[in-house]
Amino acid sequence: MRVPSEASGRLSDAWRFCVGTGRFELALRRDYQDSLALIQREIGFRHIRGHGLLSDGVGVHQPYEYAGARHVRHSFTYVDQVIDAYLELGIRPFVELGFMPSGLASGDQTVFWWQGNVTPPRSWREWAELVRATVAHLVDRYGLDEVRTWPIEVWNEPNLKDFWQDADQDAYHRLYEVSAHAVKEVDASLQVGGPAISPGSDEFLVRFADFVAEHSLPIDFVSRHAYTSGPAQHVPFGVHQTLAPASKLLEQFATPRRQLAGGPLEGLPVHITEFNSSYRPDNPVHDTAFHAAYLAPVLAAGGDLVDSFSYWTFSDMFEEQGIPTSLFHGGFGLLTHRQIKKPTYHLYAFMARMGDQVLARGEDHLVTRDGDGRVTVLAWAPADVTGAPPVDGHAVRLSIPIGDAASAFELRSSVSEEKGNAWAAWRELGRPRSPRPRELDALREAAEPVRSHRSLPVADGRVDLDLRLDRHEVTLVELTPVVDRTPPWWDDRRLLGLEEESP
Repeated sequence: MRVPSEASGRLSDAWRFCVGTGRFELALRRDYQDSLALIQREIGFRHIRGHGLLSDGVGVHQPYEYAGARHVRHSFTYVDQVIDAYLELGIRPFVELGFMPSGLASGDQTVFWWQGNVTPPRSWREWAELVRATVAHLVDRYGLDEVRTWPIEVWNEPNLKDFWQDADQDAYHRLYEVSAHAVKEVDASLQVGGPAISPGSDEFLVRFADFVAEHSLPIDFVSRHAYTSGPAQHVPFGVHQTLAPASKLLEQFATPRRQLAGGPLEGLPVHITEFNSSYRPDNPVHDTAFHAAYLAPVLAAGGDLVDSFSYWTFSDMFEEQGIPTSLFHGGFGLLTHRQIKKPTYHLYAFMARMGDQVLARGEDHLVTRDGDGRVTVLAWAPADVTGAPPVDGHAVRLSIPIGDAASAFELRSSVSEEKGNAWAAWRELGRPRSPRPRELDALREAAEPVRSHRSLPVADGRVDLDLRLDRHEVTLVELTPVVDRTPPWWDDRRLLGLEEESP
């Protein structure tokens, strides 16, 4: 394929607008913060979203009795510690209002091992006071200009009975109405939105939009989630699931704007506040090279469809189903063992090194250029969800415009079934549950991408790039124009001090 010399547009950074995390208070842990620091250095997300800001583990809602009357104290000790740590690392909250504090809940239904309450409040007035107090505290501590940049999302997946009692949409509409007004009472410029629905209930968004419009409720963005996994097939300490093709994720990304077209919410920002293949942290597919190749076309094209799409989750410290029992557990890397990175992590790190000018995009590649003339190529092998044997030797052939240069320097970084794959190395080590120090060292080294470099000739301002991709390989090729600055007296043949041969 001949890549055009002129850019066709800008590469959206919607893929790094936000990233998901486990429950809010996990960020109090030092190993969590160390891992987030690493991710921010190498990738650089702008926001982070997780569950449980208002759940009991964070301790915001503190009811008590005094002089025969009920009172509530709002405590933000943990909130401040977590958000302070986030901001120090250059990442801002994408605030999720949930779950229900037990002292305010109307029932005892909970979700997850850490028991987030998913019932409506028994007092709507007290819920409004809780939301208002929380948002007002954030504004007071961090400043209005700062908090204006933090989207505030009302609840999580209210279309599912597991996350909202009886999946009662009327009750959710009441929750949104009360919450949105409470946020705007602090300041009208703060961003509020929802409904953060999971796949499979698309009409929920249509009914929500109608309700918001009919009641003239404030709304600054809409949100939903996207997953492609089938029902869980349980095995001890894990699950397996079938997957739909990755293109189905992009179809889900496109759904909100299609549904809202011509309606009162048309044109609002759309945030996919969770996406992945599987929503289960104990599905080992997240750890594989297949997974990086599967998601590569989604990262390459998703920004054309939505304002953000947030990977669920960056952290293996992720306890929805209980304390992790496996070395690998659902996120980018194994955080409790000093950042053993996974192929999907490297996919994101590769994206962070792409240029901002799009030259070409295909089914198996994305070509960009930055302001210094460096051309970057992200290429990936097909990821087939049918169980067919993976393609080995997938070819990507491109003619790349490089400009007026003597040659081009190629730096290639790759992960695949054989390269940069800690999961494969762990399997070959016999899947140790508690790896010894030497095993951990081996896994960390095995997790690094394989890198190579070479000089490529330039002809008529172009470089011919002929890539052969291994099974489930994702590769980043960086091409830098070279101006030869070798001094005239230099002769590599004389490195051993031998005299130059006579002509």
